[in-house]
Amino acid sequence: MKCPQGLQVRVRHAICIASMILIAAPSFAGQTGLRQNSVGGVMVDAGGVVRAATPAEQQQSLQAVRVRVKGGAGELAKPAAMRMISLKGLQQAIATALETGDDLPEEIRYLAGLQRVQYVFAYPEQNDIVIAGPAEPWIVRDDAAVVGAISGQPMMLIDDLVTAMQSVESARRGGISCSIEPTAEGHQRLNRLLSKVHLRNGQNPKSLEPQMKQAFGPQMVKLTGVPTDSHYARILVAADYQMKRIAMGLEPSRLAALPSYLEMARGSLTQSNANPRWWMACDYSALTHSQDKLSWQLSGRGVKTMTENDLIGADGQVVGNAKADPKAQRWADLMTENYGELSQQFPVFGQLRNMIDLSVIATLIVQERLDETAGVNLDLLMGRGTQVPVSVYTAPAAISPECSFLRGRKGWIVTTSGGVDINAFEIIERQTSDETLGSIHGKSAAKADASWWWNG
Repeated sequence: MKCPQGLQVRVRHAICIASMILIAAPSFAGQTGLRQNSVGGVMVDAGGVVRAATPAEQQQSLQAVRVRVKGGAGELAKPAAMRMISLKGLQQAIATALETGDDLPEEIRYLAGLQRVQYVFAYPEQNDIVIAGPAEPWIVRDDAAVVGAISGQPMMLIDDLVTAMQSVESARRGGISCSIEPTAEGHQRLNRLLSKVHLRNGQNPKSLEPQMKQAFGPQMVKLTGVPTDSHYARILVAADYQMKRIAMGLEPSRLAALPSYLEMARGSLTQSNANPRWWMACDYSALTHSQDKLSWQLSGRGVKTMTENDLIGADGQVVGNAKADPKAQRWADLMTENYGELSQQFPVFGQLRNMIDLSVIATLIVQERLDETAGVNLDLLMGRGTQVPVSVYTAPAAISPECSFLRGRKGWIVTTSGGVDINAFEIIERQTSDETLGSIHGKSAAKADASWWWNG
């Protein structure tokens, strides 16, 4: 899990978690925005404390999104197998909006309907860098998620592109991290409680959940490397939460092919102090480039789920790795295999995959100095000087735990730790050459009358 150099995003937590987040009252630098933005079923109040969202608050969020999001018009109302986005043109469109004092247009906020980034092209003769991938018109779902009208996958956001571009150097120095950390005292109290548990015949273990919550106590949220009030940071936390809830049966996956880990682990032989841990990481089959390194292609699912077992000491600290858990590995494999379908049910997973794409291409541009090769100034996107107006949210600071557990044949299986681990520099280092990419380069260049986006 350690990355000596590179973009590293890690979200770690253990034992108990809170529900998914509905971030309250984001503010916008230089523009007005949604009063609430749905990522699930709880609120983060002004003090950073997570609480459950009421049905009225959830409905209010949906209404606010639908007022603001209209969907693409003209060519943006049609899908495209390849939509090209000029980073130079995108910057100019943003600068124009700033000069006039207008909100960023919807087509900028949703990056012209882009769904994935598959290609990056440098054009020295046009002083430009172009990113490209499939695109769709966008719609608002009943849960307030903005997704593609055809695939149901969430849209890429200008907010996440800006954060990815501006976080490369800080990630090189110390990584990007998000952790949801229990206290050692909480671990100790929970271990003492479980050591005294003797279930009576017919007693439902769920009856112990209130005692477990009280024993374990709140967990602290820590974010480093990206702004704690950014959309990027919010999704890192939220995606990890949702993975945890599905794994531990706190919420169904809504997919027949992905049961909870607790369902799979019933009757398993389990060390009493071992807790399975899952995390999501990069999953790209290849990063290829043309011979002249002006064309780049990123291939693969983007995200995979990995697992190992943590050993918890008597003092509540992780003391090492336990024997591998085949059922935990099987659950990780199932989540990886079903990640696309899971992203349709829970858009936060698709948003995480989008952010990983953007972090990889941002790191590619910086590491390979594609801006210098193309002779393009990306100061606005890089945050040098004038800032792009992006959403600012109240960051979660403390979380009240929920518990899910199972009595195994050798001890208690008590929820998991895990997170998100993105090492974009590792992807860049594994690049290979593909001579066929050179032929795509000329076909993807912008026409003289093109706007900042066009269809390839």
